[in-house]
Amino acid sequence: MKCIYCNAEESKVLDSRNSEETNSIRRRRECLSCGRRFTTYETIETTPILVIKNDGSRQSFDPEKLKRGIIKACEKRPVSMSQIDGIVDTIEKQIQNKLTQEVKSSQLGEMIMDALKKIDEISYVRFASVYRQFKDIESFKKLLDNME
Repeated sequence: MKCIYCNAEESKVLDSRNSEETNSIRRRRECLSCGRRFTTYETIETTPILVIKNDGSRQSFDPEKLKRGIIKACEKRPVSMSQIDGIVDTIEKQIQNKLTQEVKSSQLGEMIMDALKKIDEISYVRFASVYRQFKDIESFKKLLDNME
């Protein structure tokens, strides 16, 4: 880390603290050359992820969009916001861990359905009915039969 005063490249860390608001680490440093102190912030660098839609178009991955869809499926159900946030966080981490820059919307939908099925079956059915766009009652019945 270069000193902001003398441009020396050697410094020592005096104090490190997590910064909750910015999801970063605050480090208080002292330059080994001039002895002056300065503060730096370290953040995790993530690669932007694109979602490939069914029509082939691409858009940026938006965890808030996932959250809104899950909230809609869980309306008036005994599913807490912390459970919904947990689903979104888990899916976001799974996508980041794949180390790819693109993910299909169908994969996202399946991940959401898997998570909802474990938490609340009614929310799962609601999400699946919108996500899979059932054409008739028979395809909807198949989903319900597979749940049993």
